[in-house]
Amino acid sequence: MPLSGMTGFGRAEAACGDWSWSVEARSVNGRNLEIRYRGIPGFDALDRTAREAAQARFQRGNVTIGVTGKRTDSGGKVTINLDQVERYLAVGAQLVADGRATTPSLDGLLALRGVIEAGETADDPETLAAVEAAMAASLNAALDALLANRREEGAALAVVLAGQIDRVAVLVTQAETEAAGQSAAIKERFERRMNELAPDTPGIADRIVVEAAALAVKADVREELDRLAGHVDAARSLMAGEGPAGRRLDFLTQEFMREANTLCSKSALPGLTTVGLELKATIEQFREQVQNVE
Repeated sequence: MPLSGMTGFGRAEAACGDWSWSVEARSVNGRNLEIRYRGIPGFDALDRTAREAAQARFQRGNVTIGVTGKRTDSGGKVTINLDQVERYLAVGAQLVADGRATTPSLDGLLALRGVIEAGETADDPETLAAVEAAMAASLNAALDALLANRREEGAALAVVLAGQIDRVAVLVTQAETEAAGQSAAIKERFERRMNELAPDTPGIADRIVVEAAALAVKADVREELDRLAGHVDAARSLMAGEGPAGRRLDFLTQEFMREANTLCSKSALPGLTTVGLELKATIEQFREQVQNVE
């Protein structure tokens, strides 16, 4: 499965019978998978449908799914409330008799409140089931669009991450070159210091060799460089492997940084320190991008 991001958007629209609706699905970064659903009253079963569909597609991210729709009032029954009409006529009859009002017209009566009643046509269970099934199909279409959008982001992230991993590999090679002169530099520095402090001490040469060797062992960065090279291989394998890699890449980034910190702390050469600091900066950039990976 290709690398996937956690940010995206998907939309679907459809209609069935008197109903029309739209579905929007969007997601942002999240440590775990969190799903929020908001739908149309009367179609409560779609809540479970939406959650199960999202869980089948995603493992991380904050996913929000919204369904909005309306029903056209094309089949409602219109009736005239004759009792209400009679009440209006009874109240106005005396006014007409006194000449204070004219005889009411039909359109005037129909415009009075409560005269015309529009009843809603209730959908039968089969119709509602068909509408709900069509809405569920739209939910899946919107989530498929969201998935495709997240994978587009993942493809872009893969290019950036691969470049950063390659840069780490180059810096590890440079660090190996710089570290080759570390033992000699430590010995020379220690020898110079010992000769400054105790130039005439018997056996000073042998003491310098022993102490310098001990310091060189403590400052040896071979293990750190080997582990960094191994982490580079592991990162490349994760990005080329199956399944979401975000969590494992995030953990691997911590291991990268741990080795880079140790490398800098052991460095006895300005060149090695410079490479180590650039290595840390590149790893931090890698870590920031990994936060967007599912």
